[in-house]
This record gives sequence, structure tokens and C-alpha cells, in this order.
Amino acid sequence: MQSKISAFFKPSSLDESSSKLSPNSFFDVSEELIEYPEITVTYKRRTKSIKQCEINSESNRGEHDYEDKSTKPEQAKCSKILNKKRSYAQLHLEVGQSNFLLHTCKTCGFKYATGDEGDEKVHKTFLKNYTHGIPLKGWRSERIVDTLEKGRVILVQEGDPVAQHNKVQEVVEMMEMELGNGWILHKHCKVYLFISSQRVSGCIVAEPIKKAYRILSSAMGEIRSVSAKEKRRTLQFGGVSLEREIIRRDFVKNPEEESHDGVILCKDEALPAVCGIRAIWVTPSNRRKHIASSLLDSVRKNFCTGSILDRTELAFSQPTSLGKALICSYTGVSSFLVYTTTDTE
Repeated sequence: MQSKISAFFKPSSLDESSSKLSPNSFFDVSEELIEYPEITVTYKRRTKSIKQCEINSESNRGEHDYEDKSTKPEQAKCSKILNKKRSYAQLHLEVGQSNFLLHTCKTCGFKYATGDEGDEKVHKTFLKNYTHGIPLKGWRSERIVDTLEKGRVILVQEGDPVAQHNKVQEVVEMMEMELGNGWILHKHCKVYLFISSQRVSGCIVAEPIKKAYRILSSAMGEIRSVSAKEKRRTLQFGGVSLEREIIRRDFVKNPEEESHDGVILCKDEALPAVCGIRAIWVTPSNRRKHIASSLLDSVRKNFCTGSILDRTELAFSQPTSLGKALICSYTGVSSFLVYTTTDTE
């Protein structure tokens, strides 16, 4: 029986200094180390993946290699959504108001979102253009037909530059807000613009016509009658007696009177006419300043070459109540000329 356990091992070629173990080793101090073959382990780092939800458990890691390829586009979209900054600022407060989404301006009819800086800026610009007129500094080739103290009147007609017709179209769109859409302008019309403070303050659209009709007079007589049988109420204050009397007024209408509801009755006989006023419009802030009368004067003087029309020779399309008041005031008669669009050339 061998006396030492080191006898079972062959002597090593290593130096004694490198083969000695620490004194606390289990083996004897004289035991030599054995050299083992070197094993190289290589690790390949996998690409980092972003999942749509949290990882449920570590046991599913083996399936990630297969899922990486199939879910890569979805993970890219998810990463974009997660990285995007979101704003949760509350811009509006709904407390049951009727105009929560859009507010309608009572002056110009423009609809916009209150509190929105962009919408309010657009509304402010539109309101100024509607009340004071569309900006217009002028053109080099403009046709000035009349010059006044408060402005000038220019004429735009067929064959003029495109820029002038585009500006006329902007003005017509403003007019259509009050007068209706799609009937004001056509290619044979002559448009008179009143320019004041570099804005279009008024506009008249005129056209050549062949005939017109005179409306029936709207004179109205009023008869006041006091009925003695009416109920009377007497108030006594000492020696002073106050008596209340009910007065009934009866109105007698002329049989040759225009009918109600905006319908105008005309005589059957057609009269020759050459100038028809299709539409008149003045910006709200410039009304009652005789701008419409100045435009009508310019039309009378310049519509027909070499002649000036009389005020009563102007014919008008079916006017509104405000238009009728203007026409009666300008012509001085209540039975002025009217025409329809079928009477044009």
C-alpha cells in the first residue's frame, strides 16, 4: 500500500512554483496541477426588440427569435406612437352652450371656433373686409370714370385684365351674402367700384337691356275715424278729470298697389330702356353716406357713350325693401322702372 496519494499521479513538467497549491487546499502541498484543453465559448448578441405589451414571463424567451421577424413592422409603429409627444391641454369647456362647436358672427355671418387663435384671426380679417370693404390700392391700367372728394369710381368690364376680374369676383362674393348666390354677375355686365381709403366701399352691377316695366304706384291713403261708442275710461283726480279714448284707424289702399310678400305688380305695357341696374351694394360702415347715389350718377354719365341718362330712365331688377327706399329717394318717384333678367340683350 502506497504511503502518499501523490503517487497515483505522474510528475508534471510545470515548475514547482506554479504547481503548488495554497496551504488551505484539500490536497497536499506537493500536488501538481493538471493542464486541461482550452474551450472557447462565443456568444452572439441578439437585436433588441420592443414588444407591444409587457413580457408575461421569462419562460417565453425561446419564442422571441421567431416572433422578432413577424412583429418587427408592428413594433416599429408602436415605438413611433409611444415616442410621440401628446398634448392634453383643454382648449374648450362645454357647459351646455348651444354654440359649443362653432360661433356665428351676428354682423358678417362668419362661423368660427371661439378660443382658437387661427379661427379668430381669420374672422377678424373677414369682418373688417365685410364692414369696411375689400382692400384695393388700385391698378396701373384702371379705368377711372369719376373722381370725388371721398373717393373715385372705376369701371371693370369684359376684356379687362384678369386681376381686375378676380377682384370683382371677391366683391361679388361679399354681395351674395345679402343678395343671394349665383345671379349677380355675368360676362356682359359692367361693374362700377367705389374706392375709398384703399378699400371697395360700394359696387353697382349694370347691364344693357331692351325693355322695362313701370311698377304700379304704392300710394296709400289713411282715414282716421273716432267712434263715439268706443269704451271710455275716466280717471278723476280731485277737480281734474282725465278721459281715455280708443281711436280706431282704417287704412284704405289704392287699388293699383303692389302686392305683399315682396312681389311687385307692374303695368302690362313695356317701355324701351337701355340700362338695367342688376345689383347695388354698399359696405355696412359706409351706408347713409351717399355712396350709392354717387355710383348711380356715374352709371348715368358713362353707361351710354355720348349721352347722359335721366334718373327716371334707369331700370332696376326686383329690389329689396332697402333697395326700394333708395330708388324712390334717388329717382324722386314711387313708380320707377323694373325689369327681369329675360329682358337683357
